[in-house]
Amino acid sequence: MPQSPALKTVRNDMKTLVKDAQALFAEAAAATGEKADELRARGLTLLEAAAEAAQSAQAAAIEKGKEVAAKTDDYVHENPWRAVAISAGLGLLVGLVIGRSK
Repeated sequence: MPQSPALKTVRNDMKTLVKDAQALFAEAAAATGEKADELRARGLTLLEAAAEAAQSAQAAAIEKGKEVAAKTDDYVHENPWRAVAISAGLGLLVGLVIGRSK
């Protein structure tokens, strides 16, 4: 299933945040005093941004799941026998695959 543009953006943002955090931690390992305080503050900012991005991704996934569930529910109500036939066909295919793998 293709990813939504918003989900791709969040994923790219998370990768960038992780890279920035890795660079920050490498720099912080050698720093002391005022420089260490500055790096700590930047690290906390990065962590907050990562948490917000993760929450955004979670919210997008939940919203997409609700949309898919609603569309599926509508489809099943509009086409009950077709839904039963599709489910039976999928069940048969899964049963054949499982039967062959034993």
